[in-house]
Amino acid sequence: MESGQISDYGFLADGRTAALVDASGSVNWWCPGRFDAPSVFGRLLDDGAGHWSIRPEVDFTVERSYLKDTLVLRTVFRTAQGEVALTDALAFEPGSRGHDIGMHPPQVLVRSVQGLSGAVPMRVHYRPRFEYGRTIAYLVEREDMLEAIAGAARLTFRSSVRLACGDDGDAAATFTVRAGRTHNFSLGYAPTYDAPLPEVPDADQTIADTVAGWRSWTGEHEYQGLYAEEVRRSGLVVQGMTYRPSGAVVASVTTSLPEKLGGDRNYDYRYVWVRDFSHTLRALWRSACFDEVRRQFAWLGRAMGRIGDQPVPIMYGVLGERDLTEHRLDQLGGYRDSPPVVTGNDAWRQRQNDIYGAAMDAAWLMRDQLEPFDPDVYHLLRVLADQAEQDWKQPDAGMWEERGIQHHHVSSKVECWVALDRAVRFGDQLGGPQDLARWTAARDEVRAAILERGWSDRLQSYTGIFDSDELDASVLVMPLVGFLRADDPRMRSTVRAVERGLSHDGLLRRWDGDPAGFVICSFWLVSCLALGGERDRAHELFRDLAGRVNDLGLFAEQIDQQTGEQLGNFPQAFSHIGLINAAGVLTDVEQDPTLRNCGMPPAHFTPTRR
Repeated sequence: MESGQISDYGFLADGRTAALVDASGSVNWWCPGRFDAPSVFGRLLDDGAGHWSIRPEVDFTVERSYLKDTLVLRTVFRTAQGEVALTDALAFEPGSRGHDIGMHPPQVLVRSVQGLSGAVPMRVHYRPRFEYGRTIAYLVEREDMLEAIAGAARLTFRSSVRLACGDDGDAAATFTVRAGRTHNFSLGYAPTYDAPLPEVPDADQTIADTVAGWRSWTGEHEYQGLYAEEVRRSGLVVQGMTYRPSGAVVASVTTSLPEKLGGDRNYDYRYVWVRDFSHTLRALWRSACFDEVRRQFAWLGRAMGRIGDQPVPIMYGVLGERDLTEHRLDQLGGYRDSPPVVTGNDAWRQRQNDIYGAAMDAAWLMRDQLEPFDPDVYHLLRVLADQAEQDWKQPDAGMWEERGIQHHHVSSKVECWVALDRAVRFGDQLGGPQDLARWTAARDEVRAAILERGWSDRLQSYTGIFDSDELDASVLVMPLVGFLRADDPRMRSTVRAVERGLSHDGLLRRWDGDPAGFVICSFWLVSCLALGGERDRAHELFRDLAGRVNDLGLFAEQIDQQTGEQLGNFPQAFSHIGLINAAGVLTDVEQDPTLRNCGMPPAHFTPTRR
């Protein structure tokens, strides 16, 4: 069995970085150190860019699952000779529990092979390639370890099976796993200089401790609502995509997985977008991740720093870095021969006016924790409101980050309205009478412009750009941020038009010509239907969408409307955040009859701790 699709991958995480393991037992992506570091295993993007496989030497079938309430992966290989279980984990620091997990991980990938029945011939193939496949390391045997050093990275490999080193920087071995026997493998990473040798702990104890760490974290987060199993899994995925030292949630853990096979819309998503911020905080709040909510907002304030007259950056690195200049990696052929492969993302240079609303809405959600305002928070929120007042008339790149062109995007105007609306709601905590009068006047002006210039009489729908007749799924955020009631006649008509023009089998494209369904847009549709009174349809669509995950409960960014194949970077935080928030809206509508047919989501959440 060979992996060929994005959905074939399982996802491991340790609070600093992530690894992807395909269904045949090959680690084809690992960037040790941090999510956006250079890879040491990159076969995901080119066959020659490194991997570490453990698999039967004979024909096999596979059944996979995560150990309950963890991101520790168990793959069972079934062969004519017997069955073998492979358990994979990125290790937590020993003894870490609850909100301490992932703060200081040892940077160790552990793999354990256990015989379940019979005697199965196995093969392990270790092929590290540093700097996205550019560098082949010398493999050096040192007592019971195999060391690989190249440039700035050093790997130490320990195995209960002796591997033979080849002449091309590879090592391999064959072995037989019998029922009741276990063979363990550990791989540790450390910088080449100014760091001790990588830790290579006992695999059995490390896996058990990592399982306990994940379960202790899960035990502190009790979501009380509908679709609890799906929400718990998505909450774990979002936690796995969190850079624990700063609290920042990356959009994805991969780069350059294509939106369309053979296309060139390949981007690096291992960064943090301000636009995603209120959606992320809402999802964390929904899934009762209170500590993560506070840390996320604190990270945003530090990343932005003191804002002047220049546009606010739209994205950052996990520690708040601003310069994310894009570079092509021409040595890599790309996922299934779909170049280019890039690191960095030039969207950091764009103007995106929706970020004002995203940040202000996050502050509004967090108001109980923020009040009274610290001086830096007070300054940040005032500047965001003032910039929304100043910039809302400016064209921008929009939510979908158009390159080389700017338009008056309706969703960006809506988010400017959100920023001004939340500033007015904060009242005298944020501004004096003159400030509130300015923000109120600008808010009303933005709203009037959207209602007039964002509406198409021909389509009987709000559209993606002022004065256009082009449908765009981004306008579905209007009821979700309180701009319009979901049962408003024009909003109802918009939902019908968007669904009719952009949806196929429940999957919603962003615009006409978008190559695939965009997962979070489909969940926005669920929320709009629920808030608009179409409760049964909303539940039916939610269940259909939730069933489109891979066998491990993971979403990519997009799903092909015809084939059902997952596309784009993987796993995608936005997709899982969309699921969590849609489940929350469905819960609200079921629990609070006043929300039915009124179209306004709760302004504030007060979930209970366990």
